Amino acid sequence: MPDKFKALWVSHSSINDFLTCPRLYYLNNIYKNPETGRKISITNPHLSLGSAVHDVLESLSELPVEKRFDIPLKILFEAKWRKVTGKLGGFKDEIEEMRFKDRGLTMLSRVESNPGPLLERAIKIKQDLPWYWLSEEKNIILCGKIDWIKYSATDDTVEIIDFKTGKNDEAENSLQLSIYRLLLENCQKRQVKKASYWYLDKGELIDFELPASKESYSKVIEVALKMKEARKNNDFVCEKHGCYACEAMEKIVSGQAEFVGVGGYNKEVYIV
Repeated sequence: MPDKFKALWVSHSSINDFLTCPRLYYLNNIYKNPETGRKISITNPHLSLGSAVHDVLESLSELPVEKRFDIPLKILFEAKWRKVTGKLGGFKDEIEEMRFKDRGLTMLSRVESNPGPLLERAIKIKQDLPWYWLSEEKNIILCGKIDWIKYSATDDTVEIIDFKTGKNDEAENSLQLSIYRLLLENCQKRQVKKASYWYLDKGELIDFELPASKESYSKVIEVALKMKEARKNNDFVCEKHGCYACEAMEKIVSGQAEFVGVGGYNKEVYIV
């Protein structure tokens, strides 16, 4: 039997890091501060906004449908925002913070006016971090959390909904929803009917045409094997020797970033 503690764990975020820049993947997922033994991360206003809005909406799935909007989302958001206020959220001043906070409030107000699938049944996968063996032979595990899993009682199927708080659309070649499909198909028994991106800044719920499961698997395992090979050979070179993607993380390593605290998963948090 393969050992999950020795396996390579891959997710949408780590795969995206690797495809964007191998050096970014290394700094985000492997490198540890030699003085503290902790991994490092960057905070910025866009990430903080996304985190607070996601936390509010994802928490609703744990409530019965009829109680999801008993408490105004604004009140829930205020509580979540306290975790990212000031430098913890990467804000340079109060003016910038208020601008991003207002964006979040606007998104949630729009959701309250048009809750759509949030007024329908949802399921939660029992695992805190859903995962399964992508390949036992190669000792690779695929893991990830899905924002919202809508349940349809009429045909006993599920739908994937991913919340987007940025202004840009997800890239057409993104593997995100394909990865979520694989996770759902292997972590619960219901058929995956469809998947959608919910662009909260625009108020648009856009269906995404999922590739077949075999095609999704082929694409994901191909990247995962390359990641495993890169780790084996310690080959994490940025092809541009300092691209836009890894530049900020490099500043942490070189001491040019400001430490602001320790965040989730015991990672050190910095602003650049």
